[in-house]
Amino acid sequence: MTSTTTPGTPPALLWAQRAWIAGRWAESVLLRAGPDGHWAEIRTATAPPPQATKLPGPVLPGLVDAHSHAFQRAFAGLAERRTAEHDDFWSWRDRMYGVALRITPAQLRTVAAQLYAELLCGGYTQVCEFHYLHHDESGQPYPDPLAMSRALADAAADSGIGLTLLPVLYERAGFAQPRLRPDQRRFATDVDAVLTLRDGVRGWTLPRVNAGVAIHSLRAAAAASIHELLRRLQGDSGPIHVHVAEQTAEVDDCLAATGARPIEWLAREGLLDARWQLVHATHALRSEIDAVAASGAGVVLCPSTEANLGDGLADLPRWLAAGVPLTLGSDSNVCRHWAEELRWLDYGQRLQLRQRNVAAAPALHDGATAARLFERMLAGGAAAAGLPAWGLVPGARADLLVLELQAPGLLGMPASHALDALVFATDAPALREVWVAGRRIVAGGRHIGAAAATGRLAAEVAANLAADFAGTMAELWPA
Repeated sequence: MTSTTTPGTPPALLWAQRAWIAGRWAESVLLRAGPDGHWAEIRTATAPPPQATKLPGPVLPGLVDAHSHAFQRAFAGLAERRTAEHDDFWSWRDRMYGVALRITPAQLRTVAAQLYAELLCGGYTQVCEFHYLHHDESGQPYPDPLAMSRALADAAADSGIGLTLLPVLYERAGFAQPRLRPDQRRFATDVDAVLTLRDGVRGWTLPRVNAGVAIHSLRAAAAASIHELLRRLQGDSGPIHVHVAEQTAEVDDCLAATGARPIEWLAREGLLDARWQLVHATHALRSEIDAVAASGAGVVLCPSTEANLGDGLADLPRWLAAGVPLTLGSDSNVCRHWAEELRWLDYGQRLQLRQRNVAAAPALHDGATAARLFERMLAGGAAAAGLPAWGLVPGARADLLVLELQAPGLLGMPASHALDALVFATDAPALREVWVAGRRIVAGGRHIGAAAATGRLAAEVAANLAADFAGTMAELWPA
């Protein structure tokens, strides 16, 4: 029986023949959402009451996308050509700044709404926006300093996704460059500005929107400012995100400037605790991984972006073994599906180590790679997003995913291997429905409002951004 509940009327009761509960498939699961859009009760081995809405496939919890730059969705696919002898992260960054300098609040809302609809179809139901695009094209504050933040919050409301906004401390171009470059002028913030932005977002008291803070990187924020920010965050439980150790050049520059590697410096300064999320942490020594584990901080891995930008491969086996909380991030948004991110997370290790099922542990989840990775990313989601609970547990927001068992890759698959096949044998998202806060947002594999959002995206991008890329955006998204 296919659910027929409309998006505006969350049902009191949902029932699934099978659902992923406490790290395994459970049978005959009753899920009751409260009027606040959070799970009030979840029971297994329970026959469906007559009033329950029967979900049309196996149920998974949604995941948190713990690191996104929404505006970069307008750039995805447009940096895959090389006209010089060398191309790397830094040359990509220069081109990305061209988009950052052009995009308006209205365009950002349009691009972000399309992105968030795609993330929902890809199985993410909460997104953490690492948000540093604040000022107008000249680098001056908008009359409403929260204009760009409001664009993201409106886009989240348009799509139905949950949003954690993370205004970013961004005050210099590098360790030896005390000021921002001209093409970074829209990013400028100090500690006061970051906290004002955070408090402004919190003051909106919007449903499914919360706020923490971020530090762009050690190269982009002075040590004194980082310490001052942490001093003023005493007693605040919100998340603190930072790009760290993504590129070897960053590690080398940090060593030269501070005498320590980036993660080593954070640990040495006594800054890390369970609020921190270290984004990428690609180039980490064993001692640094141990220090992160001891602090309780988490790590956000972004496999598709790290591959796209040539960052390198994280030491996944050691991060797993150390018990560090992990999450996924879509980052530059060249990929918007968590199943593909998990696939390439393990595939990168397989290529490097010439082994299979690197992330699996024979004593856990019957040795299933997908189950171990999924569980670790699920467990890290609440802290990364600054939420009290996450998943199919009482008190968490009433989010869920329904698998499409007729999808290629899942058709005919034994029930016990559905998650394995979703991650390693399915070429595209195989989600039939997605629910957020007790409301169905995706039906039949399509976002309920996606058609309108896609039309707006095509018009906005083609009309306003294409000139910077010699018409390639117009070709990608024809009006």
